[in-house]
Amino acid sequence: MELINYPPKKIYSPSKLKKPDYDHIILWMLNNNEICKWSDFHQEPIEIPTGTLSRHLDKLKRKGFVENYTRGYYRITSEGKKKFHELSRVEKKTRKLNYPPKIILKSSRNYEHWILWMVYNNSFCKRSDFLEEPLSINQSSLSKNLSFLIDKGFIVKEEGKYIITRVGKSEYSRMLKNYDLDRQTILEEEGKRIEDITKKTIKFFEKYNIKDEGTQFRFLNNILRLDYDKVKPILKDEEIFHKILLFLSINHPDKYPNFISSEDFSKIYKIKKTTLDYYIDEISEGKIYPLRFFKLTQPSGEQYYFQSDGKIEKHLQVITENYINKATYLSKLFSKSTTRTPIIDIKSIINDIVDKSCEFLFNRDLKIPLREFLPEYIKYLAYKIETKRELKETYDKLEGIIWQNITEIFESQVSVNLEDQYEDQIKAIDKQIELDPENLDLYYLKIKIMIYFNQYHETLKLLDKLLENFPETEKDIKILKAAVLKRMQNLEPGLDIVDELIQKFPEDNDLICYKAYWMQYLDRKEEALDIIQELIKKDPENGIYQDTFGEILMNFEDYQEATKKFLKAIVISGDAWYLYQTYIKLGICYKALEKYDLALKNLKKGKDLASKGLIDPETKKKWLAIVDLFLAEIEQFRT
Repeated sequence: MELINYPPKKIYSPSKLKKPDYDHIILWMLNNNEICKWSDFHQEPIEIPTGTLSRHLDKLKRKGFVENYTRGYYRITSEGKKKFHELSRVEKKTRKLNYPPKIILKSSRNYEHWILWMVYNNSFCKRSDFLEEPLSINQSSLSKNLSFLIDKGFIVKEEGKYIITRVGKSEYSRMLKNYDLDRQTILEEEGKRIEDITKKTIKFFEKYNIKDEGTQFRFLNNILRLDYDKVKPILKDEEIFHKILLFLSINHPDKYPNFISSEDFSKIYKIKKTTLDYYIDEISEGKIYPLRFFKLTQPSGEQYYFQSDGKIEKHLQVITENYINKATYLSKLFSKSTTRTPIIDIKSIINDIVDKSCEFLFNRDLKIPLREFLPEYIKYLAYKIETKRELKETYDKLEGIIWQNITEIFESQVSVNLEDQYEDQIKAIDKQIELDPENLDLYYLKIKIMIYFNQYHETLKLLDKLLENFPETEKDIKILKAAVLKRMQNLEPGLDIVDELIQKFPEDNDLICYKAYWMQYLDRKEEALDIIQELIKKDPENGIYQDTFGEILMNFEDYQEATKKFLKAIVISGDAWYLYQTYIKLGICYKALEKYDLALKNLKKGKDLASKGLIDPETKKKWLAIVDLFLAEIEQFRT
């Protein structure tokens, strides 16, 4: 009888708090013996149960790690040997866990907070990590709190490992505010996050041979400020996200005249051009993150990006404010005019700003694009200063008055690019309003134009005025106001408006549905789902509620359940106007679930309905761009 080698006890009989790794045990046996028969795995000391043995052997065979030598006999493959050595390295490597600081552990036995801290500050946690010291959470309390956090969507369990979710990270940040953490602790907390990101960044640089220190610094700065979790629901591959940030980091004014086009970049770094172009536009225009990237476009087409609140933009802001304030002060000092708006030469100011900026901020060859960019930038500063600055001192108040009027001054003196389009459209609609001042549709059209050109502050002013003049349309106007606040990322004031309307119109289900979306925007998953489920109970045959249910689930990455709701919406809704969106969202979910044939089928169906439907051009353009983006990504996976 041939002697069988068995693994050491620490492999087949780990601590009471840990389950045996049967894959590792089986592969150890097969790696350390020429062949093993079925009964060898049943004998002492390992004694693997029959059902467990059958399940694990079948899995290992499917993955190509184990093969049948003959009936009832098994041997390891070359791939299996690699997997065995990989598991052995993991087994030998002692996991070093980060534990919560004393102030959190000693303040109270808030196990939810302990668990959240652990899963945030470690790549994953096992159940045993919470049972062992220094936490020592008892089994009952641990089960209860883990279930609660999973139900809330703060953590997920994958293959026995607990991992924090995007929503969980937001909850973690809120949780820290409950504790009086000192400055050093806060710095340590942030340091851990930076260290983790830096490790990924170094690997990325090594893989793509990124050696320029300026590009490296800008990339790291971008990745620290732009959270991948914001785009993760539709951009699953984090490396693709890193490539997008790399494009922004390379094409910076400091690198002029060096430039790489999106077409060349996509070929070199293996990223779909449609994906790159879409996200560069969305990020640079501030549609995904509060941070935005300003763009200088050379006449020959090269584009250079620099970050808002970055070094260049801060210096440019100082120069711009100085020249605007100086010109306005002098105009007020020497002008005999009693008009409120000072008379200043905007063209001269822009030339001065360009000359000064090109002394040490920009290459002189960038004068033309900088001159084209400045009118838009000055209006951006005017809005920023008017809405964000506290006017406490006399100097601040004077500066506030200057910048309050600067948009008006520019509209009267500057006529370039998008500003021309905006002015022309606003003037045209204002003439129509003068002829028919009671026509509310004209005001809505004006609001649509203002929103398109990101004139949110002026839009809110107009909405307040309309509320006074057309009180009978209070609901529609306030919903519009809430939508504008959402675009400005002022979500809490927007929710206040929605709650106020629901209190006034308690039977309006559309408002209640709108609130479900608002809970989603605020990452309050359970409240969003509760609201939409109540609406479905009230009106089970209304397909729009099933569509909304699916969209909320999709937002929280529960793609499997979302597909069921979208399919139900399609069955119920017949030929409803919104079905093109339902098909597109269903296709996106199938793509996330890696069911590419179903994804293509539904995306193409949605695209066809959108192309033929009577939809306003802006909405149609947006949805068709989304479809094309996902179709391109699926083709990338299938090639």
